[in-house]
Amino acid sequence: MAATPLQSDVLVAGGGLAGIVTALHCLRAGRRVTLVDRDTPERFGGLALWAFGGMALVGTPLQARMKIPDTPEQALADWVRFGELASGDTLALPWARRYVERSRPDVYDWLLAHGLKFMPAVNWVERGRFGEGNRLPRYHIVWGTSRELTRRMIAALREADGGSGRLTLLHRHRVTAIERSGGRVDGLLATDEASGVALRLQAPVVVLAMGGLNGSHTQARAHWPAGRPLPAAMLNGAHPFADGALHQQAAELGGQLRNVGEMWNYAAGFPHPQPHFDGHGLSAIPAKSALWLNHRGERIGPEPLVTGFDTHWLCQRVASQDQPWTWHLLNWRIAAKEFAISGAEHNQRIRDQQFPQFLKETLLGNHRLVRQMQQQSPHFLVDDTLAGLAAKMNQLTGTADVRPEVLQATADAFDANFAAGGSSLRLHDDDQIRRILHARQWGPDRLRTCAPAPLQMKGAGPFIAIHMQLITRKSLGGLATDLQSRVLDDAGTPIAGLYCVGEAAGFGGGGACGRRSLEGTFLPGCILTAHAAAASITGRTTP
Repeated sequence: MAATPLQSDVLVAGGGLAGIVTALHCLRAGRRVTLVDRDTPERFGGLALWAFGGMALVGTPLQARMKIPDTPEQALADWVRFGELASGDTLALPWARRYVERSRPDVYDWLLAHGLKFMPAVNWVERGRFGEGNRLPRYHIVWGTSRELTRRMIAALREADGGSGRLTLLHRHRVTAIERSGGRVDGLLATDEASGVALRLQAPVVVLAMGGLNGSHTQARAHWPAGRPLPAAMLNGAHPFADGALHQQAAELGGQLRNVGEMWNYAAGFPHPQPHFDGHGLSAIPAKSALWLNHRGERIGPEPLVTGFDTHWLCQRVASQDQPWTWHLLNWRIAAKEFAISGAEHNQRIRDQQFPQFLKETLLGNHRLVRQMQQQSPHFLVDDTLAGLAAKMNQLTGTADVRPEVLQATADAFDANFAAGGSSLRLHDDDQIRRILHARQWGPDRLRTCAPAPLQMKGAGPFIAIHMQLITRKSLGGLATDLQSRVLDDAGTPIAGLYCVGEAAGFGGGGACGRRSLEGTFLPGCILTAHAAAASITGRTTP
């Protein structure tokens, strides 16, 4: 143990977006800040560095420009209904209200003031299977993806320090203990993972910003809600260091853990072709026009699975299948227009701010990404015939589950919707086609969704099958916090000196989203909880 503890005014545990924004505000208020991050300097920024950058925002100029009449009152009603928040929840509800009322000034305007821009279209996601989700488009996309957002926040952090030495960054350090004395939290113990040297850090304020807990599948499975189907295998789309260890330590100090079994997972993941860690998966943005099949090549039903309406429900349907994998059956025409992968890594045109190329691929199809996956991923299968595709599907899984005649019958049954010229009456008999037609009424969705057509339409091939699994992503629960981001004990009393922000706090209150998110609430939730913590710590209103 170091003989002399490292002293500062504020200690931040975690180098993701929430921790960085908290540290930024504290530096701007003149505080000395030590930020401890377990990852390497190149990965400073956590999961936000690799995320796509979608944000659910309310009442923005972009919405006004597209004649979307949104208000905080409408957004809150959608939030509470879709998330199934209890009317007596005195922690989640205030945070939900804070979000819808402040996302415009404290996120949208604040990011613009830092030189960031948003793409010109507002997207419509999580509509709900029966219209109980987002009744209006709210999904804004950061131009440059979340990587640009994170890099600008890191640059602002260094600028706020200005070479004064008030900022200490400890990369490759793992927090091993939260310390308390005299009735308040006042420090951390950390270990340099390169040298093994232990270090004591002291400050009157400690901010936990370590992310969620489902980067550890042991933790995810341990907290999986009773009664919900749990697949035998899953991929990991969370940060591998988000393992719940600091949640447990805070709980041992009296911190209240809430909703730790609620998670925002995705139903359509596949292994990363160049994984960054064991079990690393990519989350596909599934093609609405793809047929979602079980392990035998049969269409999952009777209600077909279609993305963009209720991710929580999709995950439960996929998890309840007989095998921990499903298939997406589509053709090249559909894939070029609709297939996408979440995150900065595979959204090159948005990430690198190449608007002409982005526009070209949107209008003409992203054949580049489809070819890339065909070449790099063994889980992305392409063949000129359905029989040949069935053989490749069985070869991948090492089974004979997919009989070619069954796969053919599945495609034929769908294509029968277009018999006799595809009359509107027959088209509307199929719920997937009905949802596609509904989605295409919104301009941005129309650009990214094919007009309904037979899967075996001449010239639309070759056929594609994508081997999919459920993939973990974000924790919706965490440490209970008040509107100042102070950690609360079981009696609802703040633990002196201890704050929690971002995903570690369930994006506020230990689970502001409830059971479902309106999607895109996570990055803004990190920013808003960080603003609240810094305002309480420094006494300065932020932003």
